[in-house]
Amino acid sequence: MKNKAENRFIPMTSIDSGIGQQVISDLYYFPFQIVNVVFYGQPGEGNDWVLIDAGMPRSGDNIIKEAEERFGKNNPPKALILTHGHFDHIGGITELIEKWKMPVYAHELELPFLQGEQDYPEPDPTVEGGLLAKISPYYPNEAIVVEGDLRALPMDGSVPFMEGWKWIHTPGHTQGHVSLYRESDGALIAGDAFVTVKQESLYKVFTQEQEISGPPRYLTPDWEAARTSVEKLASLHPTIAITGHGRPMEGETLRENLQMLVEKFDEIAIPDYGKFVDGKKD
Repeated sequence: MKNKAENRFIPMTSIDSGIGQQVISDLYYFPFQIVNVVFYGQPGEGNDWVLIDAGMPRSGDNIIKEAEERFGKNNPPKALILTHGHFDHIGGITELIEKWKMPVYAHELELPFLQGEQDYPEPDPTVEGGLLAKISPYYPNEAIVVEGDLRALPMDGSVPFMEGWKWIHTPGHTQGHVSLYRESDGALIAGDAFVTVKQESLYKVFTQEQEISGPPRYLTPDWEAARTSVEKLASLHPTIAITGHGRPMEGETLRENLQMLVEKFDEIAIPDYGKFVDGKKD
């Protein structure tokens, strides 16, 4: 696998790093450094499970260790589902594929970034925000080459090996970004369509102070698509949301905050300045 980002250590973390939490019986989120991965499946030796996202660069061994404690050794996931292919969501993918040999699924519009064909836009250090935005040029944006079994998500909206779930196209942060939703209980895995921490602020990321926010500003090139994606997810009335960054949000807190994000998207989410918004905002 040709992945320039896989060995680039990103020197940032949070107080939650390495402390996993069961959210509901078959959903467990594992924060490592500043990003979350999700384990879907009932805990127990030998139980079937699915991994959602692949974490920060050089995080693969930590994800493997956590998964083995939850599902047992020599029990690979049935699949890896990617919400999108940014460096902090595919950073451990080399180690994970080498260990588990599982198929990898992503939206068809995300495949060029995972097949070495297209780089993501360069992060924007000029965008309104905090220190994490200012140092964003250090974040890798190059396409990777997934040499394992890379597949497009099924066109019917189903999620492989996740019965009862559907994937929802939620572009804006990337062209092929997806979120995962289960109607039966309102569970949502949102990726970076929206997040629950102010991802541009080093202090808030470190403390994990909960605050509804749009997708990370320094890596979001299409704000109108991002707005539509948030509106789409809010219309589902999820009962609990695990986002790519920040702690899970649920119940009335989630409902009120998502509605506020929809109503005040320009104020909360869209930066006042930056290369992806200059000339596009009044």
